[in-house]
Amino acid sequence: MSTLLHCENLSKRYANVLALNNVNLDLESGKIVGLLGPNGSGKTTFIKILNGLLTPTYGKVTIDGNEPGVETKKIVAYLPDNSYLNTWMRVEQIVDYFKDFYEDFRPELAYEMLERLGISPKMKLKTLSKGNKEKVCLILVMSRNARLYVLDEPIAGVDPAARDYVISTIINNYNPDATVLISTHLISDIEQVLDDVIFIKDGNIVLHQTVDEIRAEHQKSVDELFREVFKW
Repeated sequence: MSTLLHCENLSKRYANVLALNNVNLDLESGKIVGLLGPNGSGKTTFIKILNGLLTPTYGKVTIDGNEPGVETKKIVAYLPDNSYLNTWMRVEQIVDYFKDFYEDFRPELAYEMLERLGISPKMKLKTLSKGNKEKVCLILVMSRNARLYVLDEPIAGVDPAARDYVISTIINNYNPDATVLISTHLISDIEQVLDDVIFIKDGNIVLHQTVDEIRAEHQKSVDELFREVFKW
C-alpha cells in the first residue's frame, strides 16, 4: 500500500488560536480511518484544509502528491457536516449534476442505493426528512469512485435504526484502493469498520494506531480508550 495523504508540520492559526499544531501524518491507501476528538480539537479545520477550503498558516499537505486544489478535487469525495445542496432540486436533478461535475461519479450506483432506501428520485430535496436528506448526501459522495473519501459526521443526523445501513453503504461502496477518513463522535457505532484511528486534541495528534494495536496494547476498545484520553 502506498501513502495517499501526507502532512508535514501542518499548522493553522486563527488570530490567537492555534487550531492545528505541527501535524505530521501519513495515511495509506485502502484504509478506513477514524478522526476522533472533542469539539474544538481541530478536526473540522483539518478536513477543510484537505478540501482546499482553508489554507495552512504553515506546513503542507499533499494528496496523491498534489497540494489541495483542482487536481485533488478530482479524487477527493467530501461529505460536509451540513448539506450544501439546493433544496428546490429534485433528487434526480442532483444526481445529474454530480454526473456532469465528476468524471468518477457512478449514477447507476446512486439510483440503486436510493431505491434500496425507498427514496424516489422524483422528490424534491426540501420534501425529505432531515435523515433522508443526509442519506442522499452520503449516497452522492459514496457513488464517486474517489481515491479519498472525507466524511464529516456521516451518521450524526441519522436515526439509530438506519445507522447500520449507512455504515454498510460506506464500507460496501467505496473504492477498495481508496482511503476513507471519518470524523465522528459516535465512536461505538463506527468502531467495527475502522482499520486505524487518529486522536486529535487541541490541534495535536496524540495517537495514531491501528484498531488491533489499541486492543492489544491497551486492552480496551477504541471507545473506551477515547473516553479515558479525553475525560474531563
